[in-house]
Amino acid sequence: MPASQAIPRVEPAEPDRVWFRFMRLHARMLGQMTARIRALGLSIPQFDLLSTLTEREGISQSELAERLYVTKGNVSGLVDRLVQAGLVERRAIAGDRRSYAMHLTPEGRRLALAGIEAQRGFVAATLGRLPADDLAELDRLVLVWRDLARAIDKD
Repeated sequence: MPASQAIPRVEPAEPDRVWFRFMRLHARMLGQMTARIRALGLSIPQFDLLSTLTEREGISQSELAERLYVTKGNVSGLVDRLVQAGLVERRAIAGDRRSYAMHLTPEGRRLALAGIEAQRGFVAATLGRLPADDLAELDRLVLVWRDLARAIDKD
């Protein structure tokens, strides 16, 4: 087996060590994905908003803030910049003078889809290379870890 494909030495699992590995992996992946998205001329928050609108166009800024887990003020500023850039448009909602429906412009949709494609390629080149059983086990463990974190939030 070539050295580049050597199986990493696994030391006894300690929660702190696993945590730090996970956090370093997260930082590395976020950096690599950020570079791919920046190559399209977008920031990660801009891409998140655009890609969210590919799933559900016509939602209000309040709904968008909920879906992105940010404040209404944060999403408002982000939408303002994307409207100015010609990537998103606000459309009046009939019967509601205070809310607007968010829609992608053709250029906003093009960039969102290019970002989604970059993300899919990155995932395929990383997680997609894991054997199916390993991926299923990783998914199971991440869900268990998520549920433990959620349980602490309820305390």
